[in-house]
Amino acid sequence: MIQRIQTLYLFLVVALGITLCFVPVLQFDTPVSAETQRMWELSATGLKDTMPVEGAEPVQLQGLIGLLVISILIPLLALADIFLFKKRILQARLNIFTVALCLGYYGVLGIYIWLATVAIEGVEWHILPWASIPLVCMVLTLMATRAILKDEALVRAADRIR
Repeated sequence: MIQRIQTLYLFLVVALGITLCFVPVLQFDTPVSAETQRMWELSATGLKDTMPVEGAEPVQLQGLIGLLVISILIPLLALADIFLFKKRILQARLNIFTVALCLGYYGVLGIYIWLATVAIEGVEWHILPWASIPLVCMVLTLMATRAILKDEALVRAADRIR
């Protein structure tokens, strides 16, 4: 189980996915020309005001649970995938679902960008480097899937020889 390369790829996906749950991926700030400068960071746990202003109304974005659910599902599926080493076809299918979740993360992130620009007038947004974690997870999962399918082909070829 541990000696297979796909296990290492999937373990990296688990580690990066856990990291994704806690780091900010987007930063919203008011333009420099605004009278008061404010800044927010969006992570899987929600929108945090990093430069609070006294007397200012806090910004609430509805439905931020989507990022949290996807951020938790990615490492959980990869961890479950590691222990399905005897069921290679199921493992490959689960990997494809994990890749779809990684792509879905960016779709949900786009929706939250749109919601924040509607909720906060004149806000500018910036993508932080941590936003690339789902892309890295997707590439690692695809590499693991390729190795899993290569193992499956090897096992089937060995069965034909017998």
